[in-house]
Amino acid sequence: MDGLGENLKKVMLAGVGAVAVTAEKSKELLDEMVKKGELTVEQGKVLNEELKHNIRQTMKEKVNVSLKPNSPEELQEMIGKMTPEQLADLKEAIAKMETPEKQTEEDKGETE
Repeated sequence: MDGLGENLKKVMLAGVGAVAVTAEKSKELLDEMVKKGELTVEQGKVLNEELKHNIRQTMKEKVNVSLKPNSPEELQEMIGKMTPEQLADLKEAIAKMETPEKQTEEDKGETE
């Protein structure tokens, strides 16, 4: 199953690479248009920033890689690679999942 994770990683890196190449090519095109006088330098900068923003937004919306661990060991390895911010988010998500269960158990205890 390590092959699947590696393949997903390669696909994600290829997508990031494609975005980087697109950004570079768009900058080159804008620079060329500025040279020809079709755009002012300021318009070129604004368009370039707008393109970068649109590419980032599209990546956030369209690219989603998820890995599902097949064993507790794989899960522990994934958690070990998380940043402190990711760990905090995970803890918060777990707490939210546990809260409804506790409330349901308490509700059952009150009705019995």
